[in-house]
Amino acid sequence: MNEIAPFPTGIDPAVLAARLSDERSPDIVEALNREAPEAAAAILLGLPHERAIEVLDQPELDCAADIVEMLPRDRVASFLSGMSADRITDIFREIEEPGRSDLRARLDAETRGAIDHLSAYGEETVGSLMTTEFVAVPGNWTIQQTLDHIRQVEETRETIYAIFVLDPRTRALTKAVPLRRLISGNPEDNVLSVAPGRRPLTVSPTARREEAARLISKYDLLALPVIDAVGHLIGIVTVDDMIDAMVEKQTQEVQRFGGMEVLPEPYMDIGFGTMIRKRAGWLCALFLGEMMTATAMQGFEGELEKAIVLTLFIPLIMSSGGNSGSQATSLLIRALALHEIRLRDWWRVALRELPTGLVLGAILGSIGIVRIVIWQKAGLYDYGEHWMLVAATVGAALVGIVTFGSLTGSMLPFLLQRLKFDPATASAPFVATLVDVTGLVIYFSVAMLILRGTLL
Repeated sequence: MNEIAPFPTGIDPAVLAARLSDERSPDIVEALNREAPEAAAAILLGLPHERAIEVLDQPELDCAADIVEMLPRDRVASFLSGMSADRITDIFREIEEPGRSDLRARLDAETRGAIDHLSAYGEETVGSLMTTEFVAVPGNWTIQQTLDHIRQVEETRETIYAIFVLDPRTRALTKAVPLRRLISGNPEDNVLSVAPGRRPLTVSPTARREEAARLISKYDLLALPVIDAVGHLIGIVTVDDMIDAMVEKQTQEVQRFGGMEVLPEPYMDIGFGTMIRKRAGWLCALFLGEMMTATAMQGFEGELEKAIVLTLFIPLIMSSGGNSGSQATSLLIRALALHEIRLRDWWRVALRELPTGLVLGAILGSIGIVRIVIWQKAGLYDYGEHWMLVAATVGAALVGIVTFGSLTGSMLPFLLQRLKFDPATASAPFVATLVDVTGLVIYFSVAMLILRGTLL
């Protein structure tokens, strides 16, 4: 597939608009993302009206709210009225007052009502992601009537691949008919004659987005109907919107997992001050946590003076415990997100991670012992006359530290979810800091037990 080449900066926006007018909307979005909001707004004004609407409707367009605020008010109202309601709502959430109210007043009543309806739901709920632009027909229509209706409304609907059939009396959702079945049926037959026998899968507007993603993924749906408490169809969640939402969610989780706050904009668009604020807080918190490591070492200062050889293995001990904890945390956060495990499964995970940690610790401990033996025998380093006890100390400590790291890393996501926090907050740096401090205590405790009467 051919992609458009980057345009050099400084070109007149009208010239850029002329070059971009025949490109695909996602390619135009990429080009606009390389421009400042002022230039992007000018380019949009130079595009054909329908193409400009398609571009604004793309979730991948960065700084869409800034671009919209720079467009002339008479033109932006026309653009917004042609966009999908869920996309307009997302943009309106980012526009500050009084600009938001001014823009809202310029929209038609139907668009304003759709925005108000979608804005009532929390940002992480299905309701905030759904669109109200779907095809729905009463259950007493024929297939021909339904096809005629689709032809009339096709341009204003998010998708026509799923047609939702409503009870003629109560307007409650009864069936979902794939377009393929509809076009293969007898035009004179009732629309219900080609509907699947099972009831359609549905989701509540207050459910979390992850639930909609699970249903769409499990049952290969193109659109998932959203119903209210009495069964009325109030919107749909399409697979493309869900993919965009999940990509954004995963980006946020990866950033949290790295030990920082979520970036509100793409990396290259973040200002220097914002970047510092988003990263400094977590780094300071982790640094304060790591200071406990120094406190722990001070508590064993006497042992260190007597057996200075023990300090050689502190980096190895600390990193092994942190790595095992980070592994377990990564696995559990993903399993919780995919609903492979539930909060009530914490004890099963603990019983699974305990032997896993012991075996992994034994493997690393054996490698550590072999390394000390080889270095001692080959004359690469002299660990002293009690080198065998030093090797035993390192091996035993690794078993305990890796086991503790695995258990800690696996239990923290459960604890955070139980406290209503995002499990991704149990980031690798956070787990590593906790395990570092505890690892030192385990290491020196094992050393005092094994080396007592010899080096200590």
